[in-house]
Formats: sequence, structure tokens, C-alpha cells
Amino acid sequence: MNPLDLQVNGYTGVDFNSDDLTSESLHAACQALDQDGVSAILATFITDSLAAMTQRVQRLVTLRAADPLAQRIVRGIHLEGPFLSPQPGFCGAHPTAHMLPASPEAIQPLLDAGAGLVRLVTLAPEQDAAGRTTRFLADQGITVSTGHANPSLQQLEAAIDSGLSMVTHLGNACPLDLPRHDNIIQRCLTLSDRLWICMIPDGVHIPFFALKNYLRVVPPERAIFVTDAISAARLGPGQHRLAGREIDIGEDLVARLPNGMLCGSTVTVPRIIELSQQHLGLSDADLTRLLDTNPRLAVPLPAP
Repeated sequence: MNPLDLQVNGYTGVDFNSDDLTSESLHAACQALDQDGVSAILATFITDSLAAMTQRVQRLVTLRAADPLAQRIVRGIHLEGPFLSPQPGFCGAHPTAHMLPASPEAIQPLLDAGAGLVRLVTLAPEQDAAGRTTRFLADQGITVSTGHANPSLQQLEAAIDSGLSMVTHLGNACPLDLPRHDNIIQRCLTLSDRLWICMIPDGVHIPFFALKNYLRVVPPERAIFVTDAISAARLGPGQHRLAGREIDIGEDLVARLPNGMLCGSTVTVPRIIELSQQHLGLSDADLTRLLDTNPRLAVPLPAP
């Protein structure tokens, strides 16, 4: 198995969203990922001002270009924002002050900064008028995912017709209380034959009993596991940072903002394998499909 993790914000004390990312820290994060058996990742950048996001993407691209290990491990970039829903609950830990309606013009500076490395963009379909940005990205071979979003079933179907092909961390980035039937989870599940469905299998973001249900509904060839790891991954309890914000890591190793909201994850791929075997009864073949085969089909990567 050669896992490809589509959502990594940072690792082992290193925050990819930091304004102070260095060549040494990027190399250290890649070393740790390599030691944990992760063959490739998408470095994930979360919502901030366009100027800040652009600078951070450019910094990582520049540092990566000088480091063969980083080139091998960081195979692309995932933009998770700023074109997300500002609705309470759906915004999650993303700062609403920096959220914007999607447009090709607004995202172009981020694509330019990424120098061809942007391979995945998470946006809210209801923030993308007429699916213009989704179509613009899909036409360039960039995978477009819905996340931190609350599109109606009709909006979601229209977005798929425009090129949307994925769901970012299903079961998260939504309010704790939802309508019984007509909610974003049910809408995504009913279209899971047309969408890649990403999930964080740490038992916290989705309780294992619920994850079992999702895995029964989502076609096996459409399911993907991600870590959504932040800088606290591999470390113990304490204070850590994500894009300049303080993150509390409790004794349970769960990442939360000071207000208690979940904010990324500390789970690692080796831990996912352990938990999945213990709580979900998944085989090695199942895990290869979830961590390796399906991610590579969902987000085609350029040669290293």
C-alpha cells in the first residue's frame, strides 16, 4: 500500500499554513510522513485572506522546489477555502470574515501561486454562481469537492453536472443538529454513485457506528479515507497552531478550538489502519482501496 492523503494541514509540529514555514520544518514534516508510510499528500491550505493564502501557497511551492524529499511527498495542493459557506455550523473552524463567493477571477491568484500544484479545491456549490468556478477548475483537470457547504439537492446535482466530483470530510463541517431527512449528509449519500466520498475515520469526526453505515451506503469504489491532520499529528496533548489560531489538544488527542469546536485532526495513517481494523473490521485490501487506489483515481497527480 502506498497511501495518498488528500488532506494534510501540517504534521509533527509543522503547520503548512504558517507564515513562518521554513525549509527545515517542511523537510521534517515530510520525513515524519515518510516514516509513517505515507507516500504522498496534498498540502492543505484553509480559509484566510486571499493575500495570506496566496503567500502561504507560494512559500510552500518555493521551499518544495529545493527539496527532493518534499517533492516526492508533497505531490499537490488542496485549497479548502475561502469559497465556503459562512452559515453557522457549516463554516466549521474557518473564519467567515475571509469567505468569498467563488469566481474564476478570485481563485486565479491562488492557482498562479500554486504553479500547477493545485490538484483539489473544496468549495460550497451555493457560493459558485452557475457553477462557473467548478467548470473552470474541472476543465483544467483540478478535482472540485463540496465541503463546508449546504447546497440543496438540485444545487448539488447542478454542481456535479458542472464538474464537481467529491465530498470533503462527509459528516463534518455541518451543524450538530440537522433536519431529520433533508440534510447535506443525506444529499451527498444519495449521489455517492457520482461522487468520491472522503471521511475522517478517527472515531471522533464520525463515530465508528455511523461510519459503518456510511461505508454500507457508499460504493466501495467511491470511498476515501483522509486524516485532515494538523501540526499536532504525532504529538501529545498541548497547545498547537493552525494558520495563526490556537488549537487545544486534550488528553484524548482531539484537536479543538478554545470554544470546543473540532479543528482538523491529530490522526495519522498508521492510526487509521489500526482503528479501521479494530472498529470497522476492514481488510488490508479494503484499506488499500480507501487510502491508496481511490484517492489516486479521484485526484490524478502529475509525475514527481
